Parts: sequence; structure tokens; C-alpha cells
Amino acid sequence: MMEIVLANEPDAVERAVGALGRGEVIAIPTETVYGLVALPRSQSVERLIQAKQRSTEKGIQLLVDSLEQVRLVCTVPPAARKLADAFWPGGLTIVLDRRADSDLPLLLGGGRATLGVRLPDHDLPRDLARILGPLAASSANVTGLPPATTAEMVIGSLADVVSLVVDDGPVRGGVSSTVVDCSGSAAEAPVVLREGAIARSEIFAALGQEYTSR
Repeated sequence: MMEIVLANEPDAVERAVGALGRGEVIAIPTETVYGLVALPRSQSVERLIQAKQRSTEKGIQLLVDSLEQVRLVCTVPPAARKLADAFWPGGLTIVLDRRADSDLPLLLGGGRATLGVRLPDHDLPRDLARILGPLAASSANVTGLPPATTAEMVIGSLADVVSLVVDDGPVRGGVSSTVVDCSGSAAEAPVVLREGAIARSEIFAALGQEYTSR
């Protein structure tokens, strides 16, 4: 049975931590859109992907609380560091090469040796990541439908697949994060895979003239 908790309730974080620790998929607010989150374990990530009715070939991002958490699982080239310094916390997801010693499931990268990581500008996901480590996350919607910008939208489409919804009212942004690839050869020539909350022009202005616009 799905539970709803207001984000400002004293036990909201505790209840979310408990649900995630049990391997459940929950919905939480970020500053961009509501997200479905789970611990980055194989079974939990599989549940998240099934909830979204998403292809396993598409990656699932990680929400983090710090660049230090990113460095534990990914290599961070200078271009990625520049973007993180400019736009984190905020609506930017950076695709990076995962470290060879990372034990995170390959399903997170859609079978590829990369991970998409984001440090959100919202206390709740960052509190959870600080307590539990990086969280597997994707926008809270069935694939093909608009991302949820309110808890009511989450409940309307995903009530049968999430155990807990943390309601923080309408999100501030309403536009999904911009995704920039800084993995492999893109470490030297970053590629904007999806333009969202941050404009492409802002990305390359932050990178500077030594990086080619792609």
C-alpha cells in the first residue's frame, strides 16, 4: 500500500530511508521534476525500470550529495569538474566513465561502463544520498508521459508501483536536467545529449574556448 508523507514532516527523511533500505522504489521531489529513486542494487534498479516501463538499454542516473561521492564510483576529467563547479547543485547530469573497481550494477548504465550523475539543488535527495550513498534515480513518470511536477501527478500514474511518495508541492523548475557526456573521447569534447534545465549555450560558455561545441 502506498504511503504519502509531506516533505516538512519531522520523520519524512527517516521514512524514506526505511523504505529505500527495504529495497523499495519511492518518489521524491527534486528542484527539476519528481523522481523515482531506489538504492543502486540490481533488484531495486530492476524494479525502478519496470515501474517506468523503460528499456533496460537506457541508463538510470545517480543522485549524489557531493563530488566526493562521484569520485568513489567514476573518473572525473577536467571538463566534468568545470561543469560541476559551474552548475552543481543544479539541473545538470554528467555522464562519466565508471571506475574499474566500482561494484554498481551495469544496468545503471544500460549495460555500458558509464554512469550519469547529478547533484540536485534540493535538500531531500541530498539528505538521502548523504545517509545512504548515491541513489539510482529517474524522472517519476511512465516512459512516454510527461515528467511529474507534483506529487498528484506521481500518484495518478505510479500509485501501484511506488511504496512512498514524499510530497513537497509543485517543483521549482519543471524541466528535466540537461545531460552532458564527458565519458571516453567526450572527456575532451563534451557532448550535450539532452538540453533541459540548462541551455546548451550556458554549458559551453562554462567550459570555455578550449572545448568544441557539440
